[in-house]
Amino acid sequence: MIQIYDTTLRDGTQREGISLSGADKIRIARKLDELGVAFIEGGWPGSNPKDAEFFERARQIEWRHALVAAFGSTCRVKGGPEDDANIKALLNSQAPVCTVVGKTWTLHVTDVLRTTFDDNLRIIEQSLAYLKAQGRRVLYDAEHFFDGYKADPAYALETLRAAARGGAETLVLCDTNGGTMPWELGPIVRTVKNALAAAALPTPLGIHVHNDGECAVANSIVALSEGAIQVQGTINGYGERCGNANLCAIIPNAELKMGLRCLPEGHLERLFEVAHFVAEVANLAPDEHAAYVGKSAFAHKGGIHVAAMRRNETSYQHIDPALVGNQMRVVVSELSGRGNLVSKAEEYGLKTLSAEEVAEVLNDIKTLEAQGFSFEAAEASVALMLKRQQADYTPPFELIDFTAIVEHRQGRGMFAEATVKVRVKGEVLHTAAEGDGPVNALDTALRKALSAHYPEINQFHLDDYKVRILNGEAGTAATTRVLIDTACVDSNAVVFTAGQTSPAQNGAAEKSHIRRWSTVGASTNIIEASWRALADAVEYGLLMI
Repeated sequence: MIQIYDTTLRDGTQREGISLSGADKIRIARKLDELGVAFIEGGWPGSNPKDAEFFERARQIEWRHALVAAFGSTCRVKGGPEDDANIKALLNSQAPVCTVVGKTWTLHVTDVLRTTFDDNLRIIEQSLAYLKAQGRRVLYDAEHFFDGYKADPAYALETLRAAARGGAETLVLCDTNGGTMPWELGPIVRTVKNALAAAALPTPLGIHVHNDGECAVANSIVALSEGAIQVQGTINGYGERCGNANLCAIIPNAELKMGLRCLPEGHLERLFEVAHFVAEVANLAPDEHAAYVGKSAFAHKGGIHVAAMRRNETSYQHIDPALVGNQMRVVVSELSGRGNLVSKAEEYGLKTLSAEEVAEVLNDIKTLEAQGFSFEAAEASVALMLKRQQADYTPPFELIDFTAIVEHRQGRGMFAEATVKVRVKGEVLHTAAEGDGPVNALDTALRKALSAHYPEINQFHLDDYKVRILNGEAGTAATTRVLIDTACVDSNAVVFTAGQTSPAQNGAAEKSHIRRWSTVGASTNIIEASWRALADAVEYGLLMI
């Protein structure tokens, strides 16, 4: 079984824009343990209070699958490990595993450590031996190994032999600068493995690569194919500069493509959830185009693709997305064919639409997208277009007219007021409301008109409001596209859900009964564009409750 060594909490946090609290690190570590990784590197003990807090709290947790590892460097040059502050911090962390980084590259020995080659070998061996004598499991990270090997193969191998003599249970070869190519890395790993065996030091190898050449995942896979038994990386590939090797791609590649078990049986399907959970805790937008765990990883937009998928899902998918907790999605746009709309109609439970009705909606979508609409991220608007094709469909309200006024009043400043006239169940309702701006005033007036008949509208709230200018060369006459994301908290919100996700993806939302949907409008008049998106959002929400 391949050992997955996760360093999100240490190497991952070196990415610009990531700062995790001690509580954040514990939350992520628990999720990694649930995933089933073998090692969780908690940080560098003694380097900062948050890492100290993590190791203190980690000691009180019963980990089901993972071992907590503390990271640190060899003892200082011309000194010993017994009185070295860094080595003491590793021991004081009480982590069962200590991962020690040492110098491989002669350039670093002479220019960074400013010591001799022999002294570097000494501190590697003595540091590991001392930690092992204190009852710790010891892993060795050979920093800059591939650059060091290219500069001086004999010395690079000698540093590994020193670590093996010191008691390292795994020798991890690091491409710290991230510039090694796969065709270079494979032969080097093979040579190292044979050299250690010839020296009667057959210590297992691990791999730790960075992504500066966009080869971190490929290099990790190559190392595994050459017999490495441990792979180090981070969730979503977070890390310094261009990032670390992305475990969210490495794990499924190893398990599904290479037949190498990395996680406990049945745990691979948790990968999508873990990837998005870590992104959320790190306060970063998830990369939805990431392999395996992005929401677009199995999204199909082209009409030819979808037509083929409807006949055989393996025609345009390299794996069953459920294996990693993801799902297949059909995206609707001007590139769609009838199959895209038929799939969407089936998804929304609208199986009675005729071929002519589907074709009419498809033509409308193509026409509207030419005018500036975009339905890829507005599936609720697509759902409504399909729903409105049903002969027995009666919309919950019908717009008669509206006005929106923005003015400046002395002593009061900017002021917005809107009136809305709608027909609801045969009754004409005419309401007015003030707002911070014209869209807010329209929203308030519409809610005011509908709340007597549909009190559930009070559960809706605006989640996001995006405005994009499509043809800026037209100046203030440019077409404006408005996307509105709406959310609702309601325990009964289970009907007619656009973009419904799988249980693994939707777990957090199910627990809090949150439903979200997106709608779109476009026009040269920003108020009209906003109204179309707003009205669709309300109509869809009333159907969903």
